[in-house]
Amino acid sequence: MVEWTDFERATIQDIFSKIDVDVVGPAALSRCLVVYPWTQRYFGKFGNLYNAAAITSNPNVIAHGKVVLEGLTRAVKNLDNIKATYAELSVLHSEKLNVDPDNFKLLADCLSIVVAAQLGKDFTGDVQAAFQKFLAVVVSALGKQYH
Repeated sequence: MVEWTDFERATIQDIFSKIDVDVVGPAALSRCLVVYPWTQRYFGKFGNLYNAAAITSNPNVIAHGKVVLEGLTRAVKNLDNIKATYAELSVLHSEKLNVDPDNFKLLADCLSIVVAAQLGKDFTGDVQAAFQKFLAVVVSALGKQYH
């Protein structure tokens, strides 16, 4: 079980109250697919992913980016039990989708960049540390089935 400080809890909740799921989710997933093109292999049914413009305007990428961010809000609401919250998703990604668990970390890194850009000067070192701790716990929970 992860222990959260009051600052970390408040910071994580504050970040998610400020970010726009409809913007941040698609931007983070698009960034991941562009910067790490090998991650595209899991999105073969999404259609045209041939270049950055095609990826960022792809309605399937946009929709799935929103789903990812909405899924993260579940973790925010369940900070004390993130592993249980993502147990089914971990099984889905490992057994059905066969996603390389390293990709969760890549997406988390892209998400950090997008959130930092959106929050600007409010994304201080302490805020970043709390956010990245949260993302590390989520990545670990998603990768639990692989262990």
